[in-house]
Amino acid sequence: MASPCGTESSGGCCNGCCPNPFGGLTEFHLLAQKSPTTALSARKEFDVVTTCALFPTNVHFTNHESIPSLEESYSNFTKVFTEYSKTDEADQIRSQHYFHLSSLNQSVRLNSRMQYGSEESDLEFRFRRRIMDFMNISEDDYTMVFTANQSSAFKLLAESYPFYSNKNLLTVYDHENEAVEAMVESSKKKGARVKTAEFSWPDLTIHSAKLMKKLVSKSKKRKKGLFAFPLQSRVSGVRYSYLWMSLAQENGWHVLLDATALGLKDMDTLGLSLFKPDFLICSFYKIFGENPSGFGCLFIKKSSASVLESSNGPASVGIVSLVPAMRPSQVPEGSTFTGVEMELETTNELTKSKTREISMIDDGKTKLQCKGLDDADSLGLILITHRARCLINWLMKALTSLRYPYSEDGFLLVRIYGADVMFDRGPAVAFNIFGWNGEKVEPALVQKLADRYNISLSCGFLANISFSGKSEEERERVLERRSGEGDRNDSGISVVTAALGFLTNFEDIYRLWAFVSRFLDADFVEKERWRYLALNQKTIEI
Repeated sequence: MASPCGTESSGGCCNGCCPNPFGGLTEFHLLAQKSPTTALSARKEFDVVTTCALFPTNVHFTNHESIPSLEESYSNFTKVFTEYSKTDEADQIRSQHYFHLSSLNQSVRLNSRMQYGSEESDLEFRFRRRIMDFMNISEDDYTMVFTANQSSAFKLLAESYPFYSNKNLLTVYDHENEAVEAMVESSKKKGARVKTAEFSWPDLTIHSAKLMKKLVSKSKKRKKGLFAFPLQSRVSGVRYSYLWMSLAQENGWHVLLDATALGLKDMDTLGLSLFKPDFLICSFYKIFGENPSGFGCLFIKKSSASVLESSNGPASVGIVSLVPAMRPSQVPEGSTFTGVEMELETTNELTKSKTREISMIDDGKTKLQCKGLDDADSLGLILITHRARCLINWLMKALTSLRYPYSEDGFLLVRIYGADVMFDRGPAVAFNIFGWNGEKVEPALVQKLADRYNISLSCGFLANISFSGKSEEERERVLERRSGEGDRNDSGISVVTAALGFLTNFEDIYRLWAFVSRFLDADFVEKERWRYLALNQKTIEI
């Protein structure tokens, strides 16, 4: 599938003439609208500095004690990314309102407070209006449902979608996804034919020819099924073109747009007025609450709502309501108490439990304030995107600069999967650490050790990888085969993944780099095991 300018559609073109992968406006396209010359210069400058100046090819670090200090690294970083200093407004917001994200407790998790002054009956209406305004979604076009999380939203839709008649489910994910798996299992019970997109090794971009074949059919039947499509991989950081949605709609598919991997400002520039998916799922997890906590949102296009049917499962599974733990009328007379704790009450069949999620301040006003959304609005898409691009690409270059000594060409400590350093990539990276003997350090072990250093990492499983041509010989070498439930065997790659938030700073990624560099010490894992025992902690297997 070619874009209007003739370039491959797996990403936006570099001339600013084609719509971007998000269907809205990325930083590059905003610049291109103002000045095409400036936009192209920015991309060209980025390509030069990231490939040449960040870490010259002859600079390798073979010992964790040899890596430069935070101060020296930051100095070099700002010399290369000269525009980064213009994003210091994000640092100011972080220090004033998110002080828990200090170097002593690093986790790139957000701690936003929602302040609201009105009665309970008005709360949900106003909160829904705030979210829809932020997402630039019209209430004339979509209905919104609060869900407990991404998985609940997928499950809710799967239980209601008519897979009996619309037989196909086509998903586009380069990694194992619990929410998608739940949808797959539900659809199979209704007789659906499940298909998946494949991703080309080694860059993990969509295998366009194969996906095109699955989407486009010679059959004139219009009821194809459901096309579940994310705009970005939350594991590898690879971004995809929104034009796949258009192709699916033209060929009779209902489109589910999964925006859960996007950052806040990416979500509010989706450009849904151009390409309106039938269903949209987004996540506001880690935006509200102390835990961190949050919820998911399922948007249903009103013109597509009639296709949904009554669910055979428990009523309202996963739907979330906002209710007050203490009503204003319950506050004792004469009390100076002005804060009313709010709770999210879920109707999930596994728990009917309530967890305190939101703080409401009753000050007689009727304005709903969502601190995380307001802060993202104040920073803007250009600043957030530019800041994340500088940080994620420095991190990727830094990780690949770590090499073992005394080996021909310097054996790499870290292997990164998916998109290489580039101008337009998501703020996430999937990687693995390898020992002196060339064997991979288990991602779960890396995650546990990172926790001890107050660094937040996740584990993922890359899947649906397609090998062809010269890469075919790598299949057996890089793929793992693990047994799943039942008779299913999954082939893929278990990985460690790091994701950046809109308030992530240079110290965050430096600390991650410094932590990973410790694996250059062949005894690091064993030392950590003994250190844990020396603290008289309960022995656990790592």
